[in-house]
Amino acid sequence: MSSGPKASHHSAEAARGWVAKARARVEQTLLWQVWERLLENEFVDRSVALAGKAFVSFFPLIIVVAAFVPASLRSAIFSTLTHRLGVTGPALGEAKQAFATSADIRRATGILGLILTFFFATSFTTALQRIYLRAWRRVGSGGLGSYVRGPAWLAGVLLYMALMGGIRKVMPGGIGLIFFAIIALATSVTVWTLTAWLMLMGQVRMRVLVACGAVTGLAMAAYALSATLWMPNNVTSNFRQFGFFGVALSLVTWFSGAAICIILGACAGPVLVEDSGPLGAFLRFGAPSLLVDGATPSLPAPTRALSLVDAFTERDEEGTAGDD
Repeated sequence: MSSGPKASHHSAEAARGWVAKARARVEQTLLWQVWERLLENEFVDRSVALAGKAFVSFFPLIIVVAAFVPASLRSAIFSTLTHRLGVTGPALGEAKQAFATSADIRRATGILGLILTFFFATSFTTALQRIYLRAWRRVGSGGLGSYVRGPAWLAGVLLYMALMGGIRKVMPGGIGLIFFAIIALATSVTVWTLTAWLMLMGQVRMRVLVACGAVTGLAMAAYALSATLWMPNNVTSNFRQFGFFGVALSLVTWFSGAAICIILGACAGPVLVEDSGPLGAFLRFGAPSLLVDGATPSLPAPTRALSLVDAFTERDEEGTAGDD
Protein backbone atom coordinates (compact mmCIF):
# COMPACT_ATOMS: atom_id res chain seq x y z
CA MET A 1 0.00 0.00 0.00
CA SER A 2 2.84 2.40 0.80
CA SER A 3 4.21 2.05 -2.68
CA GLY A 4 1.14 3.80 -4.12
CA PRO A 5 1.95 7.39 -3.00
CA LYS A 6 5.61 6.90 -3.84
CA ALA A 7 4.76 5.69 -7.33
CA SER A 8 2.41 8.62 -7.87
CA HIS A 9 5.05 11.06 -6.66
CA HIS A 10 7.62 9.48 -8.95
CA SER A 11 5.23 9.70 -11.91
CA ALA A 12 4.50 13.35 -11.17
CA GLU A 13 8.20 14.15 -10.98
CA ALA A 14 8.80 12.33 -14.27
CA ALA A 15 5.96 14.25 -15.91
CA ARG A 16 7.32 17.58 -14.68
CA GLY A 17 10.77 16.65 -15.93
CA TRP A 18 9.38 15.73 -19.34
CA VAL A 19 7.44 18.99 -19.56
CA ALA A 20 10.54 20.99 -18.59
CA LYS A 21 12.61 19.26 -21.29
CA ALA A 22 9.89 19.74 -23.89
CA ARG A 23 9.58 23.42 -23.04
CA ALA A 24 13.34 23.88 -23.20
CA ARG A 25 13.34 22.40 -26.69
CA VAL A 26 10.41 24.56 -27.81
CA GLU A 27 12.09 27.70 -26.48
CA GLN A 28 15.10 26.99 -28.67
CA THR A 29 13.02 27.00 -31.87
CA LEU A 30 12.81 30.01 -34.16
CA LEU A 31 9.03 30.12 -33.83
CA TRP A 32 9.31 30.57 -30.06
CA GLN A 33 11.96 33.25 -30.48
CA VAL A 34 9.67 35.11 -32.89
CA TRP A 35 6.86 34.80 -30.34
CA GLU A 36 9.08 36.25 -27.62
CA ARG A 37 10.10 39.12 -29.90
CA LEU A 38 6.40 39.81 -30.53
CA LEU A 39 5.76 39.88 -26.77
CA GLU A 40 8.76 42.14 -26.28
CA ASN A 41 7.20 44.59 -28.72
CA GLU A 42 3.67 44.46 -27.21
CA PHE A 43 2.32 43.41 -30.59
CA VAL A 44 -1.40 43.66 -29.74
CA ASP A 45 -1.09 47.14 -28.23
CA ARG A 46 1.16 48.30 -31.08
CA SER A 47 -1.10 46.86 -33.78
CA VAL A 48 -4.14 48.66 -32.39
CA ALA A 49 -2.23 51.96 -32.25
CA LEU A 50 -0.86 51.51 -35.78
CA ALA A 51 -4.28 50.58 -37.17
CA GLY A 52 -5.85 53.64 -35.57
CA LYS A 53 -3.25 55.97 -37.05
CA ALA A 54 -3.56 54.27 -40.43
CA PHE A 55 -7.29 54.99 -40.43
CA VAL A 56 -7.15 58.60 -39.23
CA SER A 57 -4.05 59.74 -41.14
CA PHE A 58 -2.72 57.34 -43.80
CA PHE A 59 -6.06 56.35 -45.32
CA PRO A 60 -7.36 59.95 -45.57
CA LEU A 61 -4.06 60.91 -47.22
CA ILE A 62 -4.70 58.38 -50.00
CA ILE A 63 -8.22 59.73 -50.51
CA VAL A 64 -7.09 63.36 -50.59
CA VAL A 65 -3.99 62.85 -52.77
CA ALA A 66 -5.97 60.74 -55.24
CA ALA A 67 -8.40 63.64 -55.66
CA PHE A 68 -5.58 65.87 -56.96
CA VAL A 69 -3.95 63.48 -59.44
CA PRO A 70 -5.10 62.74 -62.99
CA ALA A 71 -8.11 60.46 -63.38
CA SER A 72 -6.01 57.56 -64.70
CA LEU A 73 -3.70 57.61 -61.68
CA ARG A 74 -6.64 58.05 -59.33
CA SER A 75 -8.32 55.01 -60.81
CA ALA A 76 -5.11 52.95 -60.47
CA ILE A 77 -4.65 53.96 -56.83
CA PHE A 78 -8.23 53.11 -55.88
CA SER A 79 -8.01 49.83 -57.79
CA THR A 80 -5.01 48.75 -55.72
CA LEU A 81 -6.59 50.01 -52.51
CA THR A 82 -9.92 48.26 -52.99
CA HIS A 83 -8.31 44.97 -54.01
CA ARG A 84 -6.02 45.10 -50.99
CA LEU A 85 -9.00 45.76 -48.76
CA GLY A 86 -10.95 42.98 -50.43
CA VAL A 87 -13.81 45.39 -51.17
CA THR A 88 -15.45 44.31 -54.44
CA GLY A 89 -18.88 43.96 -55.99
CA PRO A 90 -21.83 45.58 -54.22
CA ALA A 91 -19.68 46.33 -51.18
CA LEU A 92 -17.45 48.54 -53.35
CA GLY A 93 -20.43 50.62 -54.47
CA GLU A 94 -21.62 50.99 -50.91
CA ALA A 95 -18.16 52.04 -49.73
CA LYS A 96 -17.97 54.71 -52.44
CA GLN A 97 -21.27 56.16 -51.22
CA ALA A 98 -19.62 56.87 -47.88
CA PHE A 99 -17.01 59.20 -49.38
CA ALA A 100 -17.27 62.49 -51.19
CA THR A 101 -16.43 62.83 -54.89
CA SER A 102 -12.98 63.93 -56.04
CA ALA A 103 -14.31 67.38 -56.99
CA ASP A 104 -15.81 67.83 -53.52
CA ILE A 105 -12.53 66.83 -51.89
CA ARG A 106 -10.50 69.26 -54.01
CA ARG A 107 -12.84 72.13 -53.20
CA ALA A 108 -12.82 71.35 -49.50
CA THR A 109 -9.07 70.71 -49.19
CA GLY A 110 -7.09 73.02 -51.44
CA ILE A 111 -3.34 72.91 -52.00
CA LEU A 112 -2.49 74.06 -48.46
CA GLY A 113 -4.81 71.43 -47.01
CA LEU A 114 -3.16 68.80 -49.21
CA ILE A 115 0.27 69.73 -47.84
CA LEU A 116 -0.99 69.72 -44.26
CA THR A 117 -2.69 66.35 -44.79
CA PHE A 118 0.57 64.92 -46.10
CA PHE A 119 2.52 66.05 -43.04
CA PHE A 120 -0.26 65.00 -40.68
CA ALA A 121 0.01 61.50 -42.14
CA THR A 122 3.61 61.31 -40.91
CA SER A 123 2.14 60.37 -37.52
CA PHE A 124 1.52 56.98 -39.08
CA THR A 125 5.08 56.65 -40.35
CA THR A 126 6.36 57.69 -36.92
CA ALA A 127 4.42 54.82 -35.33
CA LEU A 128 5.63 52.50 -38.10
CA GLN A 129 9.24 53.51 -37.51
CA ARG A 130 8.88 52.92 -33.78
CA ILE A 131 7.79 49.35 -34.48
CA TYR A 132 10.83 48.59 -36.63
CA LEU A 133 13.25 50.27 -34.25
CA ARG A 134 11.96 48.30 -31.27
CA ALA A 135 11.78 45.02 -33.19
CA TRP A 136 15.44 45.38 -34.19
CA ARG A 137 16.40 46.88 -30.79
CA ARG A 138 17.67 50.04 -32.40
CA VAL A 139 17.74 53.63 -31.15
CA GLY A 140 16.39 56.27 -33.50
CA SER A 141 18.75 59.04 -34.51
CA GLY A 142 17.68 62.66 -34.84
CA GLY A 143 18.48 65.05 -37.63
CA LEU A 144 16.76 66.05 -40.84
CA GLY A 145 16.91 62.53 -42.25
CA SER A 146 14.48 61.19 -39.65
CA TYR A 147 11.86 63.73 -40.78
CA VAL A 148 12.39 63.20 -44.51
CA ARG A 149 12.10 59.43 -44.48
CA GLY A 150 8.44 59.43 -43.43
CA PRO A 151 7.18 61.64 -46.28
CA ALA A 152 9.47 59.79 -48.70
CA TRP A 153 7.90 56.50 -47.66
CA LEU A 154 4.39 57.89 -48.10
CA ALA A 155 5.22 59.15 -51.58
CA GLY A 156 6.76 55.81 -52.48
CA VAL A 157 3.70 53.88 -51.31
CA LEU A 158 1.41 56.08 -53.39
CA LEU A 159 3.58 55.49 -56.46
CA TYR A 160 3.56 51.76 -55.71
CA MET A 161 -0.24 51.72 -55.53
CA ALA A 162 -0.53 53.63 -58.80
CA LEU A 163 1.95 51.27 -60.49
CA MET A 164 0.21 48.10 -59.31
CA GLY A 165 -3.18 49.48 -60.32
CA GLY A 166 -1.86 50.21 -63.82
CA ILE A 167 -0.32 46.75 -64.17
CA ARG A 168 -3.58 45.15 -63.04
CA LYS A 169 -5.43 46.86 -65.88
CA VAL A 170 -3.07 45.59 -68.59
CA MET A 171 -3.08 42.05 -67.21
CA PRO A 172 -6.64 40.72 -67.25
CA GLY A 173 -7.76 37.30 -65.96
CA GLY A 174 -6.32 33.93 -66.90
CA ILE A 175 -2.57 33.73 -67.51
CA GLY A 176 -2.32 37.50 -67.01
CA LEU A 177 -3.65 37.13 -63.49
CA ILE A 178 -0.93 34.58 -62.69
CA PHE A 179 1.80 36.90 -63.97
CA PHE A 180 0.27 39.79 -62.04
CA ALA A 181 0.26 37.75 -58.82
CA ILE A 182 3.97 36.97 -59.26
CA ILE A 183 4.83 40.60 -59.99
CA ALA A 184 2.67 41.82 -57.11
CA LEU A 185 4.33 39.46 -54.62
CA ALA A 186 7.85 40.33 -55.76
CA THR A 187 7.03 44.04 -55.66
CA SER A 188 5.47 43.74 -52.22
CA VAL A 189 8.58 42.04 -50.83
CA THR A 190 10.73 44.78 -52.35
CA VAL A 191 8.55 47.55 -50.93
CA TRP A 192 8.59 46.10 -47.42
CA THR A 193 12.35 45.50 -47.59
CA LEU A 194 12.86 49.15 -48.51
CA THR A 195 10.37 50.12 -45.79
CA ALA A 196 12.45 48.35 -43.16
CA TRP A 197 15.62 50.00 -44.47
CA LEU A 198 14.03 53.46 -44.35
CA MET A 199 12.47 53.01 -40.91
CA LEU A 200 15.75 51.70 -39.49
CA MET A 201 17.54 54.83 -40.72
CA GLY A 202 19.77 52.85 -43.07
CA GLN A 203 21.72 51.45 -40.11
CA VAL A 204 20.95 47.82 -40.97
CA ARG A 205 22.40 46.30 -44.13
CA MET A 206 19.88 46.09 -46.95
CA ARG A 207 20.61 42.45 -47.76
CA VAL A 208 19.76 41.19 -44.27
CA LEU A 209 16.43 43.03 -44.43
CA VAL A 210 15.21 40.87 -47.32
CA ALA A 211 13.98 38.27 -44.81
CA CYS A 212 12.00 40.96 -43.02
CA GLY A 213 10.48 42.15 -46.30
CA ALA A 214 9.70 38.60 -47.42
CA VAL A 215 7.82 37.69 -44.24
CA THR A 216 5.86 40.96 -44.32
CA GLY A 217 5.12 40.71 -48.03
CA LEU A 218 3.93 37.08 -47.80
CA ALA A 219 1.84 37.80 -44.70
CA MET A 220 0.22 40.84 -46.32
CA ALA A 221 -0.47 38.93 -49.54
CA ALA A 222 -2.13 36.08 -47.65
CA TYR A 223 -4.11 38.53 -45.55
CA ALA A 224 -5.28 40.49 -48.60
CA LEU A 225 -6.35 37.24 -50.25
CA SER A 226 -8.34 36.22 -47.18
CA ALA A 227 -9.97 39.67 -47.09
CA THR A 228 -11.64 38.96 -50.43
CA LEU A 229 -13.62 36.26 -48.63
CA TRP A 230 -14.86 38.17 -45.58
CA MET A 231 -14.51 41.91 -46.22
CA PRO A 232 -17.33 42.28 -48.82
CA ASN A 233 -19.93 40.79 -46.49
CA ASN A 234 -18.49 42.73 -43.56
CA VAL A 235 -18.69 46.06 -45.39
CA THR A 236 -22.18 45.37 -46.74
CA SER A 237 -23.55 44.29 -43.35
CA ASN A 238 -21.97 47.16 -41.44
CA PHE A 239 -22.99 49.76 -44.02
CA ARG A 240 -26.63 48.70 -43.96
CA GLN A 241 -26.65 48.72 -40.18
CA PHE A 242 -24.53 51.77 -39.34
CA GLY A 243 -24.04 53.72 -42.60
CA PHE A 244 -20.68 55.48 -42.95
CA PHE A 245 -19.68 54.44 -39.42
CA GLY A 246 -20.12 50.82 -40.47
CA VAL A 247 -17.71 51.26 -43.39
CA ALA A 248 -15.24 52.92 -41.01
CA LEU A 249 -15.58 50.00 -38.60
CA SER A 250 -14.81 47.53 -41.38
CA LEU A 251 -11.75 49.52 -42.43
CA VAL A 252 -10.42 49.65 -38.87
CA THR A 253 -10.88 45.88 -38.66
CA TRP A 254 -8.87 45.40 -41.84
CA PHE A 255 -6.12 47.80 -40.74
CA SER A 256 -5.81 45.97 -37.41
CA GLY A 257 -5.09 42.69 -39.19
CA ALA A 258 -2.66 44.37 -41.58
CA ALA A 259 -0.83 45.93 -38.61
CA ILE A 260 -0.37 42.46 -37.11
CA CYS A 261 1.21 41.33 -40.40
CA ILE A 262 3.60 44.30 -40.36
CA ILE A 263 4.65 43.70 -36.76
CA LEU A 264 5.08 39.98 -37.44
CA GLY A 265 7.45 40.71 -40.32
CA ALA A 266 9.34 43.34 -38.32
CA CYS A 267 9.88 40.92 -35.42
CA ALA A 268 10.55 37.78 -37.47
CA GLY A 269 13.23 39.48 -39.57
CA PRO A 270 15.88 40.00 -36.86
CA VAL A 271 15.19 36.60 -35.31
CA LEU A 272 15.75 34.81 -38.62
CA VAL A 273 18.92 36.64 -39.63
CA GLU A 274 20.40 36.37 -36.13
CA ASP A 275 20.02 32.58 -36.19
CA SER A 276 23.38 30.88 -35.74
CA GLY A 277 22.40 27.93 -37.96
CA PRO A 278 22.42 27.50 -41.74
CA LEU A 279 19.14 29.39 -42.19
CA GLY A 280 20.55 32.52 -40.61
CA ALA A 281 23.77 32.24 -42.63
CA PHE A 282 21.72 31.95 -45.84
CA LEU A 283 19.46 34.91 -45.02
CA ARG A 284 22.42 37.14 -44.19
CA PHE A 285 23.69 36.67 -47.78
CA GLY A 286 27.30 36.72 -46.64
CA ALA A 287 27.03 40.01 -44.75
CA PRO A 288 29.91 40.34 -42.26
CA SER A 289 27.52 41.94 -39.75
CA LEU A 290 23.89 43.00 -39.54
CA LEU A 291 24.72 46.67 -39.09
CA VAL A 292 26.48 49.02 -41.48
CA ASP A 293 29.91 50.32 -40.56
CA GLY A 294 29.75 53.06 -37.96
CA ALA A 295 26.26 52.20 -36.70
CA THR A 296 25.69 52.28 -32.97
CA PRO A 297 25.37 48.86 -31.28
CA SER A 298 21.89 47.43 -30.81
CA LEU A 299 20.17 47.51 -27.44
CA PRO A 300 20.37 44.37 -25.25
CA ALA A 301 17.52 41.92 -24.99
CA PRO A 302 15.16 42.35 -22.02
CA THR A 303 16.27 40.54 -18.89
CA ARG A 304 12.85 40.01 -17.33
CA ALA A 305 10.58 37.10 -18.21
CA LEU A 306 7.91 37.89 -20.79
CA SER A 307 4.30 36.82 -20.59
CA LEU A 308 1.12 37.17 -22.60
CA VAL A 309 0.28 40.31 -20.63
CA ASP A 310 3.13 42.08 -22.44
CA ALA A 311 1.26 41.71 -25.73
CA PHE A 312 -1.51 44.02 -24.49
CA THR A 313 0.31 46.52 -22.27
CA GLU A 314 3.02 48.95 -23.26
CA ARG A 315 5.83 48.88 -20.75
CA ASP A 316 8.98 50.87 -20.24
CA GLU A 317 12.47 49.45 -19.82
CA GLU A 318 11.89 48.79 -16.14
CA GLY A 319 8.84 46.68 -16.91
CA THR A 320 6.16 49.07 -15.68
CA ALA A 321 3.28 50.35 -17.73
CA GLY A 322 4.15 53.50 -19.63
CA ASP A 323 2.85 55.93 -22.20
CA ASP A 324 3.81 56.00 -25.82
